[in-house]
Amino acid sequence: MVFGINELPHSTARAKWGWFVGLGVLLLLLSGIAFGNLFVATVVSVYYIGMLMLFGGAIYLVHAFQLRGWDHVFPWVVSGILYTLAGIFAFMNPVLASAAFTLMLSIALVIAGVLRIWIGRRMKPAKGWAFILLSGIVTMLAGFIIALGWPINSLWILGLFLAIDLLFQGWTLIAFGLALRR
Repeated sequence: MVFGINELPHSTARAKWGWFVGLGVLLLLLSGIAFGNLFVATVVSVYYIGMLMLFGGAIYLVHAFQLRGWDHVFPWVVSGILYTLAGIFAFMNPVLASAAFTLMLSIALVIAGVLRIWIGRRMKPAKGWAFILLSGIVTMLAGFIIALGWPINSLWILGLFLAIDLLFQGWTLIAFGLALRR
């Protein structure tokens, strides 16, 4: 039997619809736990980021020593050391690291919002330009609101983002699994 390119994954996914629903329910439960204690969810987020930084630092260092010549190795070693130190810092002081990450998040949101506003204004004659502009305004305002509450909100803001993401992912997987079942 020969399957078309789109048939095999869809039929496999359809047979496993219950797994999608189950994972969605699990993610909803985790979002409830995260909403229940945003501080712990923030610390978990910081540990996750720290783990990724440690892993990235190790990769940089391994890569550095596969290069030939000091002029090529030095920048990679420095990057690897900085990533590793940042990862260690996240584990040593997750509260201070959450403050740094929250400040970076607010700055990134303001910059992204300004860019979207600029893009929306440049697209003004096209249909839908106002949605891009509105998206930019909302994103920029979110960045400003986070910045205004900093550093106090750094104890819960990353946890809130994690909880919201888990909530949406949970509902998405449940809806997807139930759609596959039909």
